[in-house]
Amino acid sequence: MAIVFKGRVFSVEVADIQFPDGRKRSMEIVRHPPSIVLLPMQADGRVVLVRQFRPTIEREIWELPAGSVNAGESPEAAAARECEEEIGLVPARVERLRGFYPAPGFSDEELIFFRVSGLGNPAPDSTRKPDEDEDIHAEAFTIADAKALVARGEIIDLKTAYGLTLL
Repeated sequence: MAIVFKGRVFSVEVADIQFPDGRKRSMEIVRHPPSIVLLPMQADGRVVLVRQFRPTIEREIWELPAGSVNAGESPEAAAARECEEEIGLVPARVERLRGFYPAPGFSDEELIFFRVSGLGNPAPDSTRKPDEDEDIHAEAFTIADAKALVARGEIIDLKTAYGLTLL
């Protein structure tokens, strides 16, 4: 195994992999820490989405809040942290729903979906804010309106389109 690229978010390695049938192949693997995807539920049943610019596709999109699990952090702690950072609210309840691998053909990233609820204001001395490279706008939608955004092609993010099916 050789790491051929190491960035802030992920690394790429080339490894010789032996398959169950005995064949060996050299493969490129994207190594990415687990990520959490939030389904932030308000008391009235609306779900909170965020709108942000995604430089990789050069446009703003609506999506479920999400982020990486930091080294030494549990996915549950990451879910609570990202909720406060991205939508400015602290969850009283963090419920793990399930995990999925969005691109297992080349990446080991797992997306772990959480329903977060009992949303309240952060402590007055909280320092949790969006990352420096994020300009995030949060807005609550009825579940029907959020799913309609998918149907109309206004939500183009697969984790969000799938996550909304969990509601």
